Amino acid sequence: MPVQTWTEAAPRLIDVATGRKAADTVVRGGKWVNVYSGEIIPRTDIAIAAGRIAYVGPDASHAVGPETKIIEAKGRYMVPGLCDAHMHVESGMVTVTEFARAVIPHGTTSMFIDPHEIANVLGLKGVKVMHDDAARLPINVQVQIPSCVPSAPGLENAGADLSVEDVMEALNWPQVCGLGEMMNFPGVAMNDPKMLGEIGATQEARKTVGGHYASPDLGLMFHGYVAGGPADDHEGTRKEDPIARVRQGMRAMLRLGSAWYDVAEQIKAVTEDGMDPRNFILCTDDSHSGTLVRDGHMNRVVRHAIAQGLKPITAIQMATLNTAQHFGMERDIGSIAPGRRADIILTSDLALLPVELVIAQGEIVAEDGVLSADIPEADYPAFCRNTVKLGRALSADDFDIFAPEGAQQVRARVIGVIENQAPTRALEMSLPVRNGLVQMDADKDVCQIALVERHRGTGGVVNGFVSGFGYDKPCAVASTVAHDSHHMIVVGTSKLDMAAAANHLGKIGGGITVFSEGQELATVELPIAGLMSDERAEVVAGKAAAMIEAMEACGCILNNAYMQHSLLALVVIPEIRISDLGIIDVTTFKKVDLLV
Repeated sequence: MPVQTWTEAAPRLIDVATGRKAADTVVRGGKWVNVYSGEIIPRTDIAIAAGRIAYVGPDASHAVGPETKIIEAKGRYMVPGLCDAHMHVESGMVTVTEFARAVIPHGTTSMFIDPHEIANVLGLKGVKVMHDDAARLPINVQVQIPSCVPSAPGLENAGADLSVEDVMEALNWPQVCGLGEMMNFPGVAMNDPKMLGEIGATQEARKTVGGHYASPDLGLMFHGYVAGGPADDHEGTRKEDPIARVRQGMRAMLRLGSAWYDVAEQIKAVTEDGMDPRNFILCTDDSHSGTLVRDGHMNRVVRHAIAQGLKPITAIQMATLNTAQHFGMERDIGSIAPGRRADIILTSDLALLPVELVIAQGEIVAEDGVLSADIPEADYPAFCRNTVKLGRALSADDFDIFAPEGAQQVRARVIGVIENQAPTRALEMSLPVRNGLVQMDADKDVCQIALVERHRGTGGVVNGFVSGFGYDKPCAVASTVAHDSHHMIVVGTSKLDMAAAANHLGKIGGGITVFSEGQELATVELPIAGLMSDERAEVVAGKAAAMIEAMEACGCILNNAYMQHSLLALVVIPEIRISDLGIIDVTTFKKVDLLV
């Protein structure tokens, strides 16, 4: 929801600061966490008017009138509202509204969202739906326009396509702060005109270009990518990654999501090598609804960063001021200072960061972990539903993989899952052949993976092999969340269950489901674009927990295995993936044969 600009509010702010008019609210007697000076200043008051901060100082009694609301800080720390610098709402499997409802009690008051999941299914009109949902909320939700739809042209087909003209149109929308993560890093390095056109349009609009350089190669391709204009990157996993990015003038975004644990190693660039932390930013990227409900959001990331040896004030700067400066919003968010939006957290412990009170745009929106703001549910239009188009019912033989005639054994490429990280390993394994068909091998933890086309009803199925899930009984897990093109990924040890799971998702309009020996064990219904539920986050989290339990009952051993499952078609992160066109070697960006 719009708050007055600083310019519009300035006369009122000046009058309140000087005592000529009363504040709407005064927060009294707290410790001011000053992210500009790095100080913690005791016995401080904050006066708020028109949703913005008018005065911060030792005594705001001059701004108190008969109608002024008093909030007693009681010596607690007053922290700027937390900002998530890079995230995908769809990963929470809920709408923007329901995501906000889940994270506000954790102290998140600004989010920078890249809705490229819905863009791959519904195109620009899907992005606009999420933009409009964001605009009505009592916190600050900014939108980055998806840059790569599809993410890797020539290696996959998505449900939609965004052009340079689409990006230029969307850059004029009120909540748009820039361009979403530029995943096609080879395209940028090779002067792809579409990629450079999108970057150029964003820079001309004086907005921020998001980055995504998912390669360990810090040689000439990296330098070409940086020269193309992306301003940040969240794909680092090693200490040398943020060092390289910051030295080249980028912001290094360090992520802690549901499945990505990339802060601990990279933060050593600050804690061990002494790099200036001003260009380091914390984010989540992808957070499962269960993580939001059980563990938190940006407060979880800040706590984790502090546990790695960062000073609390430095970790808080990385989740507030640094983010605001990066997006050119320093005069609005990211600090407790005059003129800024009154986004404030009260907490009794700066290291553990229990979020005891949340103020957004001057209003109390959560207290003691409970949402108090009245946020009506979002009503997504009909075109966002019934997006799963299989074209036909699938059967077990759709998942057959034929061996060369006469072969008793074959050498096959296998996608190797890496726990808690986005990259995969390109493995090669010997697999048995029976009756002319290549078999899975439970002893080697090799099961089958299939990508089922679901946007145009072609009936297409691409088959392959994957290792690392640990399934040890007849089962299948199917999901219409399949980054980034969001076809359907089915992983299983039983072809009958694979067919049953896929057909079930076709009937219900999308989601995630677990089948074993012909029985449905758990399902999370995701009727909005096959990506999001229209239910509350806690309801979705409960269904997701049941899904994870079902995966574990089938032998799954991975932490946050569902997130790993959903990324197996992400053809912009090495080393090997599956797409609707076949098996993709992401180190060379070429389609390769399944059988070596």
